[in-house]
Amino acid sequence: MSDSHDPAAGEAPEPVRITDLDLADLSASVRKLIDQSQEQARVLDSLAADPPPIPLPGPDFTAFGAGPAPSGGGEPLFIMAMEGQAYEAELDSLTDWVDDLLLPVYGREVTSSAPWCPWWDQHPEAVARLHALWLAWQQHIDPEAGPSGPATWHRDHLDHTMAQLRAPNGPFAACTTNPARLAHRLLPGPKPTTDPVPTAGHTLAA
Repeated sequence: MSDSHDPAAGEAPEPVRITDLDLADLSASVRKLIDQSQEQARVLDSLAADPPPIPLPGPDFTAFGAGPAPSGGGEPLFIMAMEGQAYEAELDSLTDWVDDLLLPVYGREVTSSAPWCPWWDQHPEAVARLHALWLAWQQHIDPEAGPSGPATWHRDHLDHTMAQLRAPNGPFAACTTNPARLAHRLLPGPKPTTDPVPTAGHTLAA
């Protein structure tokens, strides 16, 4: 005859007893399942999000993407129209861009046909051209410039500026032509004159 409980007999079933050890194991298993579930949720969330950008070797281009924006008060944007502390602050920012991005990426070898001056910030023409190049950089790497913005910057601004600055007869013509022999000299330019403009067929006396 079976020893199983007979409901018709009205007998109460034996209670299931769980030892403290079994209860601890059960609790630990539940906690483990909860932790695994939370970890899976975190993994799914990270997969659903946009992947982080992959760092590339070389200078950080994004660090120079947004220079000081012109204020609404009509302050000058071009460095040659600035003076005093405003000029110095703008020159410091320009120097960071030149030293950390322009030269490491586009600073080709210094030769007699492609001079360079480590003290370019003392050449007014170089300051003016490089600052204009930097302003164009900020404009053309802006997302609103579209995918062709950087290519336009290279074609319309970078190539022309560097060709002018590093030409054999450019502002650095008397400066460094050999990296082992640093040199710097400002070449004199034409002198302004207050003499009257000569008439046709006449020249000014020396």
